[in-house]
Amino acid sequence: MKLHSIRIEYKYAELTKNNIDKNPLKQFENWLNDAISVKVNEPTAMSVATFGVDGFPDSRMVLLKDYNENGFTFFTNYNSSKGKAIAKNPAVGLHFFWPELERQIRISGFAEKTSDEISDRYFSSRPVLSQIAAIVSNQSIKIPSREFLQNQFENLKNEMVSEILKRPETWGGFLVKPVKFEFWQGRESRLHDRILYENENGSWMISRLAP
Repeated sequence: MKLHSIRIEYKYAELTKNNIDKNPLKQFENWLNDAISVKVNEPTAMSVATFGVDGFPDSRMVLLKDYNENGFTFFTNYNSSKGKAIAKNPAVGLHFFWPELERQIRISGFAEKTSDEISDRYFSSRPVLSQIAAIVSNQSIKIPSREFLQNQFENLKNEMVSEILKRPETWGGFLVKPVKFEFWQGRESRLHDRILYENENGSWMISRLAP
């Protein structure tokens, strides 16, 4: 297959300074609601990009679990590759891609741990089997086999049938406080719309970028 021959024209919508919200969080909410309403696959899935502890940029997909005026929250193992990377350098990038809507959102910001209360509340809301998985998985650590992990999972599941599981101290949330948003809308002939929001002294400045 010749990859250069794969081409789709984007015709879904347009994005202008006149039809966007002045608040980037509200604009994000509008687009997220659109993604949910048209039933895109995994509308809350986002890439989290970090500066890896080995010096290489690194990214992975996670699920957004909350957003408000303070920022965007996801949960992970603090000893994972991304947890260690954020501890070393809290500057991160978030990326949402909704191909059904021909849209992307890129967000730059700084990550910090959520409070224990927030992490405990979310952990307790998860299905019990997901709680067990979070406890037994030392995320990003090399393991001898799938069977090794499965055995740990089954052993804890059998031990904890009637007990309330406690969140591990190594597992919890990160809140990403944004300093920059970019909203991308695919357009015909690759003349895409790109609207940039930048935080300057507490106010959001809006500009258009060349595609």
